[in-house]
Amino acid sequence: MMISIPDVLTPEQVRQCRAALDAADWVDGKVTAGFQSGKVKENSQLPEGHPVAQQLGQVILDALSKSLLFMSAALPARVFPPLFNRYAGGQHFGPHVDNAIRQAPFGGPRIRTDLSCTLFFSDPDEYEGGELVVEDLYGHHAVKLPAGHMVLYPSSSLHHVRPVTAGARVASFFWLQSMIRDDGERRTLFDMDMAILALNKDMPDHPGILSLTNTYHNLLRRWAEV
Repeated sequence: MMISIPDVLTPEQVRQCRAALDAADWVDGKVTAGFQSGKVKENSQLPEGHPVAQQLGQVILDALSKSLLFMSAALPARVFPPLFNRYAGGQHFGPHVDNAIRQAPFGGPRIRTDLSCTLFFSDPDEYEGGELVVEDLYGHHAVKLPAGHMVLYPSSSLHHVRPVTAGARVASFFWLQSMIRDDGERRTLFDMDMAILALNKDMPDHPGILSLTNTYHNLLRRWAEV
């Protein structure tokens, strides 16, 4: 399941974060690449322990905890601390699959990467190219969202970032381990949750809401790993 999460950050949060990112010192993005992806990765990145990365990462995590759409789609168990990258001057990231297991920094836990996240800090008109292209059974999906918006997609997907030929593409990227390992099961729960919300809005007294909610939680109880 691939889903866009709009307005994770407010315009003011984006402005403040972008000012801090533009003033920060960047390093070669290969520092977090695996053996295979390191061969095709060309970008800049903030070091994991950089104060700006830690500060802005917490801003993102706080915002996501308030996003009902994110919580419903991801059902997160553990979230890797957000990282930050920058593409400019033709930089790109060739086709790759994210590592299945990530070691959180500073002695944190290992995280199974069920879902990958990209949160944009540059608006589409600020740069040329730079689309995130995700491949799945239904084809190739090119993503280039407004600043403050995020895309969520299965970490098992083959994906790449097209070359940025003008301007700069600044974003945060990170992974999470979901309480629901299987993408199909996670999609079923998400669709059911969206149906419950729609019924509550349009027909709040409908007797089917209680039954559907009961089924949702029974499936969650059956499938969840906590």
